[in-house]
Amino acid sequence: MDPKVGVYICKGCDIAKTLDIEALAKAAISDAKAEICKVHDVLCSPEGVTIIRDDIEKEGVNRVVVAACSGRVFPELFDFGPQILTDRANIREQVAWCHEPNNEDTQMLGEDNIRMGVAKVRNGEPPEPLIEESSRDILVIGGGMTGMTAALGAAQSGLKVTLIEKEKNLGGWASHFKMAFPKKPPYQEPEDSGWKELVNQVENNPNITVKKETVVEKTSGQPGHFAVIFKSNGSDSEHTFGAIIMAAGWRPYEASKLGHLGYGVSPDVITNIQMEELLAKGELKRPSDGKPVESVAFIQCAGSRDENHLPYCSSVCCRVSMKQALLVRRMNTEAKVYILYKDIRTPAQYERFYAHIQNDDGIFLTKGEIAQVSKDGDGSLLVDVNQTIMGEDIQVKADLVVLATGMVPASKVEETEATGEQATTADGKKEAQSAEKGAHILNLAYRQGTDLPTLKYGFPDSHFICFPYETKRTGIFAAGAVRAPMDMSSAANDAWGAAMKAMQAVEAIAQGRALHPRAGDTSYPDFFLQRCTQCKRCTEECPFGTLDEDDKGTPKPNPMRCRRCGICLGACPERIINFKNFNVNMMSKMIKSIHIPDEFEEKPRILAFVCENDAMPAVDMAGIKRLKYNSMVRILPLRCLGSMNVVWINDALASGFDGVILLGCKKGEDYQCHFVRGSELAEYRMDNVREKLKQLVLEEERVELHEVAISDYDKIPGIFNKFLETIERVGPNPYKGM
Repeated sequence: MDPKVGVYICKGCDIAKTLDIEALAKAAISDAKAEICKVHDVLCSPEGVTIIRDDIEKEGVNRVVVAACSGRVFPELFDFGPQILTDRANIREQVAWCHEPNNEDTQMLGEDNIRMGVAKVRNGEPPEPLIEESSRDILVIGGGMTGMTAALGAAQSGLKVTLIEKEKNLGGWASHFKMAFPKKPPYQEPEDSGWKELVNQVENNPNITVKKETVVEKTSGQPGHFAVIFKSNGSDSEHTFGAIIMAAGWRPYEASKLGHLGYGVSPDVITNIQMEELLAKGELKRPSDGKPVESVAFIQCAGSRDENHLPYCSSVCCRVSMKQALLVRRMNTEAKVYILYKDIRTPAQYERFYAHIQNDDGIFLTKGEIAQVSKDGDGSLLVDVNQTIMGEDIQVKADLVVLATGMVPASKVEETEATGEQATTADGKKEAQSAEKGAHILNLAYRQGTDLPTLKYGFPDSHFICFPYETKRTGIFAAGAVRAPMDMSSAANDAWGAAMKAMQAVEAIAQGRALHPRAGDTSYPDFFLQRCTQCKRCTEECPFGTLDEDDKGTPKPNPMRCRRCGICLGACPERIINFKNFNVNMMSKMIKSIHIPDEFEEKPRILAFVCENDAMPAVDMAGIKRLKYNSMVRILPLRCLGSMNVVWINDALASGFDGVILLGCKKGEDYQCHFVRGSELAEYRMDNVREKLKQLVLEEERVELHEVAISDYDKIPGIFNKFLETIERVGPNPYKGM
């Protein structure tokens, strides 16, 4: 069906007070060639929306441009169904509210926004969901508190769940601990963890299949179609799952690396895990000679918050030592307990637990640095402590020294043998992920590695602000201590969250819809493989392992792994990757639809490619705050800055734009990019842009890239205005008017 475009202009919210509405309508019809253009006082009113719906039904309009407020406002109101391609030409936040009213330049900006909107919908197509028969079953890996809770959460919703555990029994670490932290007011006494009851619920739930002494031998396919081969007691079996929850848990930090804290000096220097084993026996005796323990010294942050060991805080160690100290006192009311700490961390209700510990006359807490742990002549241990609160050095004598070692995620890879091909970044560097050596938990048959990519601390990567359960592998969700150090209560909450995400995933996949962050998007990339040169840019740069390769290096799409970010589109030098509603031709047409004054008018034009996730909300917020900035800037939203294809910059410069500015999310260790690596890849591609500028004999200053957090709205005017100053200094684009 040929496109029939209807443009609908709103006069409300000061738009009519700022812009010549009749001139906007004329630009829509005469310049942009829209078939229909109508104006309404309040387009978001029931009457305004009815006008649009009537034209769709009676006039055959199948492309709609709503020239009004930001697309972030009333998205459902202006959703006219999957067959109608709609764009929101923002003439409120990005024109009327941030530029001078009734000004020639402001008017030109408004008209350009409408031209771009028409070009966008005319050169795109409504996406059609890819719907295939898919599994709604969920696999949970790990039979500890997190895994069991997640399995119950999904099973209670009616889904079928398979829970696998590599050990002989369910329960995980909780089954080895005598007691857990207090769960209810007044938060003073340790309580039973409830792991036995949880095991009973799991094993008796008809929707849960439990497989013990079982590991994953191979995982292939994609969300909705994960083909998982299990190895159990020497035999293999295969099942298909819609989503996976990774709750593989944690292990204690290697105490053998803590010789400087006395480990190895005596059998009476033990870890907090070994202490749990002693407490579970109900009788506290020294490992060295079996004598009753009369005094215990707990050394906090044993290897944690230490750049030579674990750089992070494991969150629970302080409370573990307090719990164990209290249990020691319950077993022997005459025992003396010392807790030697760097800092005490007892968040929220656990401050009450901390206060309760402080009131125990037999428990002494002091801040300091451990200088040495040595043996005394009578077989006891001496702990030398420096830099105490009072500034004096002290020495603590104890029968038992307990090292509060931190938590290491099961996904952390250290010395295991490398398997598979390690993924590389765009600049050729090896990506810091578990694929380097292979954690061998999921054993993914992915081009980018066998297991979940991890942060440098070994935790599976995710968007740490917005998407805590998501990993770089779509449809696979991390929960519990494998995702971040946490206690059992937090792990249970985590499990419910991951279960909810897994349930959402299987439903979305069944409907052909994308998951986070473009939730509900039914588009997916189309590859014109006849022109593929096997450069591998798309397969290497996709953060989510969406693409595999055949023997020749040709990409093999797995559309349900796709997050619809468009990074592959931006990566492809041959421009063979496109979405129906976001493609190379569409963006080029939008760029070329913008009116470029000739050099004699002294009206420079700046094209801003803006990420829709953090940068675009910041730009909108600048408008909401009525912050003024130069009206020479034209804004084009991108799904991600990584989706920017360099050809668009070439098109802009060839069309006469004097400068191009890129606004994307924060990158680096604490990245805020919703697609993980988009801003990083855009910066890498800037090298190609600079090379192209040299070929065109244009100044490098004509293209800039800026990182913008969602809260940086106040910086937007300065970024734009300063760039305009740079462009005025270097002068007009010599290609203008050619």
